[in-house]
Amino acid sequence: MVALLGIEEEYLIVDPVSRAVAPRAAEVLAAATEVQDLSHEITRFQIEARTPPSADLTEVGERLRGARREVARAARDCGLAVVASGIPVLGDVVPAPLSDDARYEQGRVLYRALQDEISICALHVHVDVPDPEHAVYVGNHLRPWLPTIIALAANSPYFVGRDTGYASWRVISWSRWPVSGAPPYFTDYSAYERAVATLSESGALMDAKTVFWDTRPSPKLPTVEIRVADVPLDVNDSLVIVGLIRALVVTALASVTRGDLGPPVASEVLRAAYWRAARDGIHGSGLDLLHGGGLVPGTALACQLLEHVRQALAEAGDLEFVEEGLELLTLRGSGAVRQRRAHAWGGGLAGVVDDLIEATVA
Repeated sequence: MVALLGIEEEYLIVDPVSRAVAPRAAEVLAAATEVQDLSHEITRFQIEARTPPSADLTEVGERLRGARREVARAARDCGLAVVASGIPVLGDVVPAPLSDDARYEQGRVLYRALQDEISICALHVHVDVPDPEHAVYVGNHLRPWLPTIIALAANSPYFVGRDTGYASWRVISWSRWPVSGAPPYFTDYSAYERAVATLSESGALMDAKTVFWDTRPSPKLPTVEIRVADVPLDVNDSLVIVGLIRALVVTALASVTRGDLGPPVASEVLRAAYWRAARDGIHGSGLDLLHGGGLVPGTALACQLLEHVRQALAEAGDLEFVEEGLELLTLRGSGAVRQRRAHAWGGGLAGVVDDLIEATVA
């Protein structure tokens, strides 16, 4: 049986004249009447789209394209535009204007200046698992592959008028939070629960929803949630990454059934692999965490990932699509490469935003 999955994508609302993010997401949501699965996000210039559970990657893609089109249409009706970028390219966003929600205000009290740069947009993938215990073991298995997903999805090189020098500044910005980024290795679900209890006691968590590790048992769904990727610029790239992530989960579940609880990659090494992937993207080099930790081309790591999940992709009927999409993605690069190319064409950061507006719904 093919595993059910659902995804969430976050977008930025921008002013097409100034090209800066615009804190008018509420207006766009009110105008977006044709798609139900849209909601506000933590800042007033973000919108989130969700897809219902599905086993069919093609159906997920149709819903995702429909959501992007509807958000873009609603934004145009409000004199605005929408972009899929991991972080704002232009705008006065520090501190970020928070949406009206008591929970966000509670977070401001707890996390203080960390919320000043919370204007980040990601791709979240939910995949069905039998129970939270399996979700923890799946997370163990996914840890060595998460830097490759970061490199494939990287789409945040510019932040509020500045070239960060990174392919994914979202990953670096997000890593400052107390419970975020690369997940620890857990021997069982009880160890996970003990860690969460200790973190709660420390004040680092408001509740289970603020466990922001890049893989986690969902606090409200029977899924493992993978939240490591920037929101991709191209819908096909989103679907390739979603297909790879589901196949990673299915492959991991098969290993767990055989008693394999995942390779215990050292957290400090995984952190370095995250940094390298976020800095250089898929056209740089990354750490080969399963074969000694040496530096190898990011494209070679992507090929390793494909081979690792080939059987799961074939069983889901996704192999041809993911194979072709991954070849294209590794050849032309992720959204970060396109953003830098748009900048190099002479339009500056305004030209980057213009290209983002066009490509988000292309």
